[in-house]
Amino acid sequence: MSTEPEPGLAPEHTRPRYAPVDPIVVTVDGQDFRVREREKPGEYDFDWLNGPHDYGFGISRAAGAAMTVPEMKEAIRDFLAEIDPATGYLKE
Repeated sequence: MSTEPEPGLAPEHTRPRYAPVDPIVVTVDGQDFRVREREKPGEYDFDWLNGPHDYGFGISRAAGAAMTVPEMKEAIRDFLAEIDPATGYLKE
């Protein structure tokens, strides 16, 4: 078992309140997403870096709760499940 920390956002208690951290890249099923925290805690933008279009999604969590990397991956999987493979956009 590795004792190395998992890459991702710094724990909320180790950074100043309302200070966004640097973006990270999260890869799910071969798809790369840049995850950026907005100016308010618990708000994130997910930019699909290698998708067929300039596309992505945003998330705002209740009470400014920070997301873990596994939660980010789950959100990305949920997003990708809604993409129409023929168009590369959300299914209608």
